Amino acid sequence: MTRIMAQYVPLEMALLGLLELALSFLFIYGMLTAPGVLTLLATASPYLTENCTYLAVALTFTIAATAATIGLYRPEVCLDRRRLLTNATVTGLVAFPAIVLVSGGPRLSLSAQDVFWLAKMLSLWLVGLLFIRLLYGLVFSRGQAARRVLILGDSPNGTRLIRHLGGKGPGLYEALSNRDNTMPLTVEALRSQNIWGVVVAGGGGEIPLDQLRDSKLRGIRVFNEASFYETHLGRINLDTLNAQWFINAEGFSNGALLAAIKRLFDIAASATLLLLTLPLMLLVALMIRSDSPGPVLYRQVRTGLFGKPFTLLKFRSMRLDAEAGGTAIWAQKRDPRITRTGNFIRSTRIDELPQLLNVLRGEMSMIGPRPERPVFVEELAKVIPFYHERAYVKPGITGWAQVNFPYGASVEDAREKLAYDLYYVKNHGLLLDLLIFVSTIRVILFREGAR
Repeated sequence: MTRIMAQYVPLEMALLGLLELALSFLFIYGMLTAPGVLTLLATASPYLTENCTYLAVALTFTIAATAATIGLYRPEVCLDRRRLLTNATVTGLVAFPAIVLVSGGPRLSLSAQDVFWLAKMLSLWLVGLLFIRLLYGLVFSRGQAARRVLILGDSPNGTRLIRHLGGKGPGLYEALSNRDNTMPLTVEALRSQNIWGVVVAGGGGEIPLDQLRDSKLRGIRVFNEASFYETHLGRINLDTLNAQWFINAEGFSNGALLAAIKRLFDIAASATLLLLTLPLMLLVALMIRSDSPGPVLYRQVRTGLFGKPFTLLKFRSMRLDAEAGGTAIWAQKRDPRITRTGNFIRSTRIDELPQLLNVLRGEMSMIGPRPERPVFVEELAKVIPFYHERAYVKPGITGWAQVNFPYGASVEDAREKLAYDLYYVKNHGLLLDLLIFVSTIRVILFREGAR
């Protein structure tokens, strides 16, 4: 693993990104300077022919940023050919207007011939990208480059870790259990088995610490359970969580400067999005009124920062009698209470747009754990330790849990989401917020986890 933008990223993904960035630049620069192309570009503006290098850099980073936003640098996408083709197609559709804008610039106009050339360039780039990704997927799908992780300790924690590693996608990790400590932990034995890393999951059996210490000092990766979950799975291990962990763990930055910068970002982003989406929201309001009787907006009390309640705004997506009995009910798949318009606005997350007003009022942030209803908070806090701790940062329209885990409708789902929410509480910052913000675009485009 390596750190990019203050986040841990699989080393192979970082190397793949750098390789594709370099190849993309060489490809685009070669096409810009190819015989006949300079003449074509000169019809748009002499500026383009005089600044091929700068244009190649701009186009390269525009396409790469689009690819990253759509999710083409997620390992699980590279290993799923169907998702890879879908994401690559969407990348092309989104990147094309962006590269036309970058190529034309505010003072330039592009002819139909120029636009056609840009489309051809993007198409060839996508073909090359797919070829590289298919080779990558072929290697990993056969397990030839999977990380072999040896899990020590005979406990439910080790079994749960194996399940979580399997959830990262086939070919990424190969988990081996050493419950009975039959495998020697000498560096020679570990390397002969191609062990990438050792995780001490605790519980049951004696662990030969001398061998483990010697292997670590000689280059074998050794993790405790908590650090492995955080650095490699992007979540907090709730099974090892206790009050002492909160005291000793690094992070949990809540300084005044960070809070002020985040508040300025929230105001600017929410105000801009309100203006841009106002026509869409007016159209949605008309659709809701024509689809079912009742108000356009739905108001509901949610738990905010430090547990303070506030009134959350959403477009109404359910019938008026959705909770006629007065009992709070989680939304389910194919929930019969959802209206026809509600199905659409929930799957596209349009129903969340009124919460931009909550952000402007300071009750929410653009990024943070999703605010939950007080009745659910109290119920969940009784069975999930440290559930209240997710309220130590302001709730958000989107968050780390939302871009990593589908919609939850059970206590177990809430527990899984808390693992991601506490990761955000511990590691939140401007760069992580940016990562979540762009990842939300992918979630909306592919309707991930919508219900």
